Amino acid sequence: MTRDLWLDDFRPGQRFRTAGATLSEGQIMAFAFEWDPQPFHIDKLAAAESPYGGIIASGFHTLLVAFRLILQERIFNAASMGSPGMEEIRWLLPVRPDDTLHVEAEVLEVRPSKSRPDRGTARIAYAVSNQHGETVMTFIIRHILRRAATGRSD
Repeated sequence: MTRDLWLDDFRPGQRFRTAGATLSEGQIMAFAFEWDPQPFHIDKLAAAESPYGGIIASGFHTLLVAFRLILQERIFNAASMGSPGMEEIRWLLPVRPDDTLHVEAEVLEVRPSKSRPDRGTARIAYAVSNQHGETVMTFIIRHILRRAATGRSD
């Protein structure tokens, strides 16, 4: 579904849910070999002896998969002007091979800019869950978004 919402379309309490993505052991290990080569991400024997009892995904991999899922929903893509940062990133449970992740988002705050009328910010809380409904990760992003009057062509 194409949404392409603008800052003015967001309201506190508004919620969104993404489609899912399943992570294979190969994807988990390939990401980790390049970006987070800790033994419990890349070595089956070491992972089996770790507190996790097997291969788990890097938290950074989980974050990037979640962000891709969010972008695929086209919630704010057309309006996006980046972000000044993330806050409250929490990895709550390990993500294992063949887990299917989806993201639920809740708009916490919408604030038009006082100095730049063409934009503002939307603070959105994200929860990443697996196929069992367990929350594996949470984070909050303050998105800088264009306002409808400056970007919409309808």
